[in-house]
Amino acid sequence: MAGPPSRRSVPFGGRIGRTPAESVSWWPAPLRPPVGAPNIVVVLVDDMGFSDIGPFGSEIATPTLDRLAERGLRLTNYHTTPVCSPARAALMTGINPHRVGYASVANYDPGFPGYTMELPDDVPTLAECLRDAGYATFAVGKWHLTRDASMQDAASRRSWPIQKGFERYYGVLEGLTNLHHPHRLVRDNSPVEVDRYPDGYYLTDDITDEAIGMIKALRAGDSDKPFFLNVAHSAVHGPLMAKPEDMARYRGRYDQGWDRVREERFSRQLAAGLFPAGTVLAPRNFEPGWDVGPWDELPAGERKLFARYQEVYAAMVDNVDQNLGRLLGTIAALGELDNTVVVFTSDNGGTAEGGERGTRSYFKQFVDYPDGVPVWPGRDVPRDLELIGGPRALVQYPRGWGMASNTPFRLYKANTHAGGIRVPFLVSWPARLPGAGGIRTQYQYVTDLLPTLLAAAGIDRPSEGAGRPARSLDGSSFVANLHDPG
Repeated sequence: MAGPPSRRSVPFGGRIGRTPAESVSWWPAPLRPPVGAPNIVVVLVDDMGFSDIGPFGSEIATPTLDRLAERGLRLTNYHTTPVCSPARAALMTGINPHRVGYASVANYDPGFPGYTMELPDDVPTLAECLRDAGYATFAVGKWHLTRDASMQDAASRRSWPIQKGFERYYGVLEGLTNLHHPHRLVRDNSPVEVDRYPDGYYLTDDITDEAIGMIKALRAGDSDKPFFLNVAHSAVHGPLMAKPEDMARYRGRYDQGWDRVREERFSRQLAAGLFPAGTVLAPRNFEPGWDVGPWDELPAGERKLFARYQEVYAAMVDNVDQNLGRLLGTIAALGELDNTVVVFTSDNGGTAEGGERGTRSYFKQFVDYPDGVPVWPGRDVPRDLELIGGPRALVQYPRGWGMASNTPFRLYKANTHAGGIRVPFLVSWPARLPGAGGIRTQYQYVTDLLPTLLAAAGIDRPSEGAGRPARSLDGSSFVANLHDPG
């Protein structure tokens, strides 16, 4: 898709005479969205299940999200795709991910049309649509819409964020990274050279600092131009890593185990009206390879280790909430929070990647060992308990915690059962969205988000033509459902 109109591309509106005195000068008016168009902030968390935040039943402290739910709406029947890249592609294009080349995660290239792992030129992204209507467009965090072979410096950058409508970008192109020591940060179109990360560095804090800096820089040059900010967290994807002070708040909190946590979350969900009275909690996941055993039957040593894994996970969610509070605080200080659409959701449900017992050697979970080849030294490498969550232990929780994360649904990320595809969804727009504190139960899908946000901005979705496909979805049903609880 071409960039926004420039002076060269707009027909000259003045008159050129024989001499300057006989000529009339002319400059095109600056490109602006409709008067009153809102700022748009989309916050996408990675691998976070339906029940992991306070407004959806969690015990994890999420005061910022609690306030967001009070000012906005909770959507309890929102669906996404079961894995990362397809969800991001669908959100960014408003089109089925197979159509835009992301039938799976962008980490391989099997050579088929549904698996190109590259955003096509004939489908404008949300960022391109908003940029071409006069918005400033920023992105921070995880991208995961560039296949592995195109991440290196000699490759085409055609599916990098800057080429897909974002004017500024800071984050990680890959699907996951070390939150204490990211393996390769990118700013705009160039890698960031880092000799040594400072003590106490944490990626969630860093991308939030960058997002705040982008907004402040925009306001230093233009006091009115609305912005679109896409905040895509690497948290809470494995390996699980958190800051010591955040982990300390959850010491001992999960000693009761996943069965009790799941029951308590479901009880809060019922009390909040997220599900009809009389809804029954599904039994533990029981399918071979996905099954979860009773917490109370685990050996004491395993219970202690497994509880520590979940303490790290909770600390990561807590930290996401803290940083969202900093970001929204900046927007509020500018006097713009009421006219800012804020969306908070997850790309897919909680994961079973840690297997039955979890791991302190995360990447071994993805290695297939042929029959007869010994798994040495095993899929888990012992580490001192105090290292868990820090930079020296690449951990993932056992799938029992993924089951609790997805309360009350069954199965996990990568499954098309509800545990993989139903996630929390919050939306707030105090200036225009009625029913603050309400709940909406109508079915929605991730492809509905792009047309809905364009409708909120008062911008028409590009129509068929110029090599672009026709679109049948206009977001009207989603917009209607936000206004109508029925």
